[in-house]
Amino acid sequence: MTLTHPPRQLRLIIETDDFDEAVRFYRDILGMPEQAAFATMGDDRVAILHAGEATIELAASTHARNIDSIEGVRPATGPTLRLALEVAHTDDAVSAAVEAGAAVLAPPVNTPFRTINARVQGPAGWQVTFFQELETLEERSTRQGFMTDGQRP
Repeated sequence: MTLTHPPRQLRLIIETDDFDEAVRFYRDILGMPEQAAFATMGDDRVAILHAGEATIELAASTHARNIDSIEGVRPATGPTLRLALEVAHTDDAVSAAVEAGAAVLAPPVNTPFRTINARVQGPAGWQVTFFQELETLEERSTRQGFMTDGQRP
């Protein structure tokens, strides 16, 4: 059976022991607006932050290692999950993250797929890649090497 309608929202749940630091980083530093969410009292806290359009990127291990190499990050051991956030200016996002205490794992780099990528270590151990698009999806789809998985030989 296939769903007749695609999901309407993707939520990535980041469990953290330092809730205040995570909220400060994602909401206050990265500017993700908060929406109302239900939680009881005391330590039962939750923040739902709007991060724009969501996509799921499925990457074979070889592709993930290639991205690690392009960004200049040592490959992770085993499967990983990290955030990738499209931003207007990668340099500005990195500066804001660093001012908030994030560690730079990979400084901004121009990639072969026409983005400017950088990676930081966010709260709760999550890696966050900032990427700035340098061309539209339409422009990219006309270039050699860009196709859907179903189109690959």
